[in-house]
Amino acid sequence: MAKKKRRTRRRSSFSVLNALEAYVYATILTEGVAGTSPIGLITGATDIGSTVLKTSTGLGSEMSMSTVVTGADAISLGDIASEPALAFSTMANNFQSNLVPMAFAAFGTSFTFRIGKRLLRRPISNINRNIMKPALGAGIKL
Repeated sequence: MAKKKRRTRRRSSFSVLNALEAYVYATILTEGVAGTSPIGLITGATDIGSTVLKTSTGLGSEMSMSTVVTGADAISLGDIASEPALAFSTMANNFQSNLVPMAFAAFGTSFTFRIGKRLLRRPISNINRNIMKPALGAGIKL
């Protein structure tokens, strides 16, 4: 009968640098798609709407109608709940127009955090060992 190998379990700890990196990625996405920060996406005002403008050419009865979207500069969860079709169409347009800048920002963020963690490995380890572990316990690290 074969013995089962015991699985080694890593201690789960909260990394402040990983949380900061995740927040930067969330900011890139929400600013590119919704036009606001992650906090603004959650707590922003519900102000999206559309207005129909009627304009006449001045000659006879020729009139043209156009729809103007108001409050679409910053989409919030309230906007998505109140006007989902308008909010999602605005977000899709923002995504298409901001795809390349968002990709470059995400690449730059990944590169910066990877190189920064590698260059600062010793100071980060020193802070984790001498400050974070004695003061905050084993569950939080830099």
